[in-house]
Amino acid sequence: MTGGARKTVNLALQGGGAHGAFTWGVLDALLDDGRFDVCGVSGTSAGAMNAVNFAEGLRKNGATGARDQLAAFWKGASLDGALPGAGRLMFEGMMAFWSATPAAAMMQDAANLLSPAELNPMDINPLRGLLADEVDFAKLRASAGPKLFIAATSVETGKVRVFHREELTLDMVMASACLPTVFRAVEIDGKPYWDGGYMGNPVLFPFFYETDCADIVLLQINPIVRKGAPDTHAEIMGRIDEITFNAPLLQEFRAIDFVRRLIDQGRLTGTNYKTIRVHVIEAQDQLNKFGASSKMKADYEFFLELREIGVGAAKKFIAAHFQDIGVRPTFDLREALS
Repeated sequence: MTGGARKTVNLALQGGGAHGAFTWGVLDALLDDGRFDVCGVSGTSAGAMNAVNFAEGLRKNGATGARDQLAAFWKGASLDGALPGAGRLMFEGMMAFWSATPAAAMMQDAANLLSPAELNPMDINPLRGLLADEVDFAKLRASAGPKLFIAATSVETGKVRVFHREELTLDMVMASACLPTVFRAVEIDGKPYWDGGYMGNPVLFPFFYETDCADIVLLQINPIVRKGAPDTHAEIMGRIDEITFNAPLLQEFRAIDFVRRLIDQGRLTGTNYKTIRVHVIEAQDQLNKFGASSKMKADYEFFLELREIGVGAAKKFIAAHFQDIGVRPTFDLREALS
């Protein structure tokens, strides 16, 4: 743990299947550093799982509890961990949603012909039981801590719905990670919801209105830029997924940049608009070597490898940019949008 000045940040956690273990590593390093106060956490799909376990661990035992909670979750989510045998096929099918691979071909072919009710008649989601065992949602809702913004997509309207800490249930987190080719839509208040990645991976706008912190640290899993055109079917489908799930994020980047330019021009003086400082922790050079197909892997050793990459990326970011937080952005939105 490092002493010294403290920084207040919002954390934005992307979804991305097994690559969410990278986020585990980043969070672990931020917690170990000990100088970060987290005001809010936004998460979608695997990012929602990380967000809820992060908050639950803090509730139980502060930073140490959060580190222990995340470690237990990712061990349990692995095929080497606590997943029941009946759920393993569904887990692989869930990961296959993020990319097309030979290993996932049978599940994908079946999904093209069968509805989730036919393909998975018992509506088995192996992560539901794991999350129910790991998180006491009643105590989480009633406790203080970082604000939570968990995104899901309304099946009926196509709009994003953001669930907050004080209302959060197991169903809401499962809705955020509901892959429509494998699982039935999750009903909340009589309305069906699918994976939040369609409309926000993750959502940033709640930070603007519901927290006082102007610094957002995005834990990026999915590359915005990938050089060259994909050749194989798996590579093509993987890149389509990346583009689809990055689109809402790029729209929010554009809005942040637009407001910043208006503020710089003095056109929003006297309003409640504020300059948002965006920071990104990523390791695309290392993650990209695995390929999009690796997002369906569920081996614990792979999770540990991704975790170590996340720890390294976080330490690199802290060394280079800790002093910039609260002062200036370290991510060039204009370049990302050009």
